[in-house]
Amino acid sequence: MLDLEALGRRIHALRRDQSLTLQRLAEVADVSVSMLSSVERGQKAPTVLVLARIADGLGVSLSHLVAQPDDNRIIVRRAADQDSVDEPGGWRRVILTPVVPGVNFEWIRSTLPPDCDAGRYPAYAPGSHEYVVVESGTLRLTIADRSVDLKKGDSAYFAADVTHAYANPGRGPCTYYVAALIMRPRTARPPA
Repeated sequence: MLDLEALGRRIHALRRDQSLTLQRLAEVADVSVSMLSSVERGQKAPTVLVLARIADGLGVSLSHLVAQPDDNRIIVRRAADQDSVDEPGGWRRVILTPVVPGVNFEWIRSTLPPDCDAGRYPAYAPGSHEYVVVESGTLRLTIADRSVDLKKGDSAYFAADVTHAYANPGRGPCTYYVAALIMRPRTARPPA
């Protein structure tokens, strides 16, 4: 049996985490504000179609939206299962976190050889964030047109809705971690 109050709390939390107003989610999900509000308060049982629209508006699967809280409490990713990518220019990126459908968070460890430029990354959708921590070496972090050099133990935060770049200007390798919450652009659903 679907716990309407728990469902409403999950929808509200997902909406809040994405900085979406009730009005904005109602628009992208193509449901009325009053229906969405009633569902969030656990006062109305939505149809499967309404739930699917809300899930789509939140960028999550329907099953994720209605899953019992204990279904996804822990997902383990063993070291042997981590995705490693050897990039052009000799640098390596390892995605440390499990991939969880509907969750736009990644924790990545990158190692840049000396004098390596990892390139520029395009602006992500509004609401995207990155935290960077340098484990060793020197990292030149460029946000839009502003650059800052980070040394061992330094950390930085930036809103990732601007172009950004990573480079190692040093003579030794640089290892750093990025914790990224990357939002997907939201587009309004076409009328049904």
